[in-house]
Amino acid sequence: MRPILKSNKLDDVCYEIRGPALEKSRQMEEEGHKIIKLNIGNLAVFGFDPPDEIVQDMILNMHGAAGYTDSKGMFAPRKAVMHYTQSKRISGVTIEDIYLGNGASELIVMAMNGLLNNGDEVLVPAPDYPLWTAAVSLSGGNPVHYICDEQAGWYPDIDDMRRKITSNTKAIVVINPNNPTGALYPREILLEIIELARQHQLIILADEIYDKVLYDGEQHDSIASLADDVLFITLNGLSKNYRSCGYRAGWMVVSGEKRHARDYIDGLNMLASMRLCANAPGQFAIQTALGGYQSINDLVGPGGRLLRQRDMAHKLLTDIPGVTCVKPKAALYMFPRLDPVMYPIADDQQFAYDLLAEEKVLIVQGTGFNWIAPDHFRLVFLPNSDDLTDACGRIARFLDGYRRRHGRG
Repeated sequence: MRPILKSNKLDDVCYEIRGPALEKSRQMEEEGHKIIKLNIGNLAVFGFDPPDEIVQDMILNMHGAAGYTDSKGMFAPRKAVMHYTQSKRISGVTIEDIYLGNGASELIVMAMNGLLNNGDEVLVPAPDYPLWTAAVSLSGGNPVHYICDEQAGWYPDIDDMRRKITSNTKAIVVINPNNPTGALYPREILLEIIELARQHQLIILADEIYDKVLYDGEQHDSIASLADDVLFITLNGLSKNYRSCGYRAGWMVVSGEKRHARDYIDGLNMLASMRLCANAPGQFAIQTALGGYQSINDLVGPGGRLLRQRDMAHKLLTDIPGVTCVKPKAALYMFPRLDPVMYPIADDQQFAYDLLAEEKVLIVQGTGFNWIAPDHFRLVFLPNSDDLTDACGRIARFLDGYRRRHGRG
């Protein structure tokens, strides 16, 4: 029989968060091993429940969730998103500028599908959330990675971004708050990115899914609130702020300079219609979530579980010789650096495999986030304190053995 091959559009696509290491961990679990999974920000499995009023509203409305909705989404949740954009000071947003999706992920792919021709370039951060790179590639575009500077708190390197703009560049992706680094960008950086987009007539695609997961009293500026003469596509949803990953309730907002984007917007409307609609039960959760008690503030504020676990994980990791980490200001992750002199890692995927095999801890290697060197990994600090302490202790033990094996002890 002739082999059936995957599409060559997938040749440059990877998603290591749910990649080969996860498959290996499943095999190990089937063999009876208990794996500590620090690879994915799936809050529910770590005991972070969605607000009860969201659950109850979905249950009460299930009888009305069997039919297709408007292709862009129901009126009430879109109205709630519109009010949310107003609270974020994003001007000029109407109901028609809002698209509901099966999570922000579906809408990321839709935004790229509607925009890119073969060979078009999109500036994507390094490190990035890898779905962005994958969505560009799947849409026929070329992802061009601009560096986020660890020495500058993981802020985007504006000069590097500027150097990488060409006549083929169509858009800039901004992930703020950032996954995987936990960086939160100040207004000055956002204004510099806007100026680049303005000069080169680029679209800004803003991933703001963690805009309420903020520590130490930090505030989030939505980049679309800082200008109205650039086209912005802002993406958000319930997954992280409201611990509702499985409800797949996200939204996309088109704002700013829309007059010259009518054809692109027509394309988005076509794509929204082709998928018929987002899931209706998830849509019913949006209005209640945005208008209700914001319990995320209890988790990230003084004494909150997320804040405690961030502080604990940061201390446990940075107490390990040769491990440094910019302390996250936001989100659910750390992106620690392994000193390449003490840890001469040539293949960080193999490093992740070895950690899994020896210590039963699953992390994602830094190159899985399109980082440029095999010297970082991402850790999710969602497990409870005992499991987090255990996991970091196992990582410390593994790294101690690694140093000894390589004569760096």
